[in-house]
Amino acid sequence: MKLVLFGATGMVGSRIVTEASARGHQVVAVSRSGQSPIPGVTAAAADASDPAKVAELVAGADAVASACGPPRDGSDPSEPFLALNRALVEGVQQAGVRRLVVVGGAGSLEVAPGQAVADQPGFPEAYLAEALAHRDALAYYRTLDDGLDWTYVSPAAEIAPGARTGTFRIGGDQMLTDDHGNSRISAEDYAIAFVDELEKDAHPRARMSVAY
Repeated sequence: MKLVLFGATGMVGSRIVTEASARGHQVVAVSRSGQSPIPGVTAAAADASDPAKVAELVAGADAVASACGPPRDGSDPSEPFLALNRALVEGVQQAGVRRLVVVGGAGSLEVAPGQAVADQPGFPEAYLAEALAHRDALAYYRTLDDGLDWTYVSPAAEIAPGARTGTFRIGGDQMLTDDHGNSRISAEDYAIAFVDELEKDAHPRARMSVAY
């Protein structure tokens, strides 16, 4: 599979590149810096908010992935992040690529029907704007017609570098927790689930979640 991944040098993106490359996929790692997160992987410099550049880079790809996140400069990230996702979709569609898998957020996962994590009392203020930006992006993907086969992959509430165990659970819109009520996943195991989804297309036009 030829995969073009935007946001390839971040904590999650770099692990997706590593996982996909280790499975023998041809990966193009795209970032603003144009640096490859691991040796031997083709790198490209581009901004996902430029539809023409996106279309140029993804032409001929089997799938496109995005590990781009909302801006963290203190401004409201919702509109810029929504604009980035719209531009990414525009570029992917211009190139005629049908498959897009996106690194999502956990704040829009539900703790009860219709009750998102981000709406609960005590949700950390420092992460609220980013959580709402991710939720707006998910809402946008859900408005798209059937011309794009997208999947939005939400991590657990806590995601950080850790062990690659290969053992985790896959869910949908509900937040997954362990026996102690914790919602966690390592970035390495999240990457396994993400690349699995790229290969299997098990959740077309839907959100899936990953947690222990």
